[in-house]
Amino acid sequence: MMQTKNLILAAAILGLSLFTTGCGVRAIPKQKNAVEAALAEITNQYKRRADLIPNLVQTVKGYAKHEQGTLEAVVAARAKATQTTIDPSNLSADQISQFQAAQGGLSQALGKLMVVVEKYPDLKADRNFRELQAQLEGTENRITVARQRYIESIKIFNDLVTVPPESWVNSAFYKHAKMPQWEVAEEEKAKIEITPNVSFE
Repeated sequence: MMQTKNLILAAAILGLSLFTTGCGVRAIPKQKNAVEAALAEITNQYKRRADLIPNLVQTVKGYAKHEQGTLEAVVAARAKATQTTIDPSNLSADQISQFQAAQGGLSQALGKLMVVVEKYPDLKADRNFRELQAQLEGTENRITVARQRYIESIKIFNDLVTVPPESWVNSAFYKHAKMPQWEVAEEEKAKIEITPNVSFE
């Protein structure tokens, strides 16, 4: 009799364990944390890019004094990009769209600056400029990777909250809505079209 009760208890514990791990009780909040971590990495890489720009502008200014308008556009785009932030705890499609537009505007301004640089061989040969260019290109590559990881983490989260059986757990315990997905902003698309030979994407 005692052995039967122990077997029933063990089966109940096993069943509860399988339910909580396999049906989303733990998976949904864990994936939400993964989404927030992936978003933090995107913003971290964009900040790294923004931190490199003042030195880039100063270096270009030393060789290309007649390109004041282009330099001012980069500075203005950087200011807008650094002022536009994302709150992971209150994520919305509008918030992501505004953030993307600001970052895309900066990408577009940087792309135009790189086109202008082609007219100044001495600047292109400058060691500081080459180092900054390499760092920016590396950062753009990291941004691309970070965005891809974020897109994948959002897909997994959205599947958990919309596809049974995990979605049943979401309905019962969490009531999370689907998170907005990351898409290439119009400014990014325009930048790609304007500067197809610049590796800043």
